[in-house]
Amino acid sequence: MWDSLVGQRHVIDSLSNAVNGHGMTQSWLFVGPPGSGRSNAAIAFAAALQCSQGGCGVCHECHTVLAGSHADVKVVRTEKLTLGVDDVRELVRTAALSPVGARWQILIVEDADRLTEQANNALLKAIEEPGARTVWMLCAPTVEDVLPTIRSRCRLVTLATPATEDVARFLVASQGVEPALASYAARASQGHIGRAKALARDAATRNRRSEVVALPGRLTSLGACMRAAQQLTEVTKEEADAVTSELDAREKADLDAAYGVVERGRRPREYAPALAAMERDQKRRATRRHRDVIDRGLMDLVSVYRDAIALASGAPGQLVNEEIRTDVVALVESSTPELNLRRIGWIFEAREQLMEFNVPPALALESMMVALGSTS
Repeated sequence: MWDSLVGQRHVIDSLSNAVNGHGMTQSWLFVGPPGSGRSNAAIAFAAALQCSQGGCGVCHECHTVLAGSHADVKVVRTEKLTLGVDDVRELVRTAALSPVGARWQILIVEDADRLTEQANNALLKAIEEPGARTVWMLCAPTVEDVLPTIRSRCRLVTLATPATEDVARFLVASQGVEPALASYAARASQGHIGRAKALARDAATRNRRSEVVALPGRLTSLGACMRAAQQLTEVTKEEADAVTSELDAREKADLDAAYGVVERGRRPREYAPALAAMERDQKRRATRRHRDVIDRGLMDLVSVYRDAIALASGAPGQLVNEEIRTDVVALVESSTPELNLRRIGWIFEAREQLMEFNVPPALALESMMVALGSTS
């Protein structure tokens, strides 16, 4: 049941105690860095609460919760930039119903940090006065990402970034990955479980990452910086499109089937507005996906400068980018730890521009690359 929670023994113990009646409450807030498994923790906890044996992992209740088909466990996630009030109101209506089974009605909000102001207001009332058999589980990167009025009514569960060794063992044991590849994926993912799986399984993902971490060594002129920004934009767009294009096509096929649309055939009058609404949602999802992939690429860049600082200061342990140690050594020789620390700061400024202020990716990345190419 708890196997998907890598390196989170303290969380497993706490949730297991709650399942057994020690410290159980009806509102929970799961926080942790991206890839730490906060949504996995919420879903595993939901399965344990629905299981008569406290999370055996093999019964019908456990299987249906983990598969996303349990009648009394509702999971809401968004591929858009925000989670709106209509989605939350639907959850609140569900929360008011009695569970179909004998145990709990469980509502899981995976992207609580993306709730709009109206959505937060709608959620607050439901969390303040939950039904007798209703459990709310919210997931967010940090406590600060959730309104104080909401987080004060929730029991906090904090997940940590898993250690590299824990991630590597998980990949070998559960994914059948070769130890050498598992070690690389664990280091390169920097503790992000989903990213580690992708790096271990997909050569194209590994190749795209290799292109990104090679960029710091190429920032030798203004032209090189502009080309690097363009390359990062294109590489991340390619990765984002690889995920969204297949999903877009599947949604289009489902919509056509629902309205009885065939190629070059007649289309019902209601089809056009439904198609337009779907395309708007797909565009928003593509925008978010691209920004998420850019954000991941920026963290890969941070890892290179972090390695350079670690190497220059003689810090123990392996580099995140051990495979390009020669490039990291060259970076150490051509810069100082103080400059590389400032470079990390410039990358985080670009992340903030992209994620918080909605600056166009090309503009934010060009500005960042020019800053990274400076020698002072």
